[in-house]
Amino acid sequence: TIMLMGDTCTRGCKFCNIKTSQAPPPIDQDEPRKVAEAVTNWGLDYVVLTSVDRDDMEDGGAGHFANTVKLLKQMDPNIKVEALVSDFQGNERCVATVVGSGLDVYAHNIETVERLQGRVRDRRAGYIQSIKTLEHAKSLNPEVVTKSSIMLGVGEKDEEVMQALRDLRTAGVEIVTFGQYLRPSRKHMRVYEYVDYDKYDYWRKQGESMGFAYVASSPLVRSSYKAGEFFVKAMIDQRRAAAAAQHA
Repeated sequence: TIMLMGDTCTRGCKFCNIKTSQAPPPIDQDEPRKVAEAVTNWGLDYVVLTSVDRDDMEDGGAGHFANTVKLLKQMDPNIKVEALVSDFQGNERCVATVVGSGLDVYAHNIETVERLQGRVRDRRAGYIQSIKTLEHAKSLNPEVVTKSSIMLGVGEKDEEVMQALRDLRTAGVEIVTFGQYLRPSRKHMRVYEYVDYDKYDYWRKQGESMGFAYVASSPLVRSSYKAGEFFVKAMIDQRRAAAAAQHA
């Protein structure tokens, strides 16, 4: 996983241990080339690009993401690229910029259930806003794999998690991950519950029964979960082969 656009975020989510500022340093305009060259030299076949939120930029950094993906694909057409992006404040043009870059996986995390958004995330984030960006990404290119993640242990109720899964599936999301929230410091939101292993297995089965293509669910699972890459790569390869056969 590579984080783009610096180490300072314009938002202050209550669970996240990263520097915040309303005026972070300017981005490195040459970063897309540097990242593409480094990843190509490393010989990776799957890379996750993520970033801090950059609400100070007109496009939220969407163009920077897109340039990085395009250069990666130019240098290695076979590499699979996942972009874990912000909600771009709901700006559909920004979503379209990233989706149109040629990426394989469009990921954005709703983080928690609808009722707890204000407790967990920055006030500029929002449940419906996040769901709509995922839905729009899928509508722009149905071949792009869409993905989201939910933290457990922040005070959610089972029926609320179930509704979040329904909302994600309705939006066309295909992959979902569950992991335990761990408090970075005493300054951050407290842990409301350490969720039992059995509950993670329960949510995995619920997600699979609802039609998610892949569900990773375990206390230490995070959004860019390594084991999930193998499944996602297989999904992408199958779609590419099907598309090639259709156009043959």
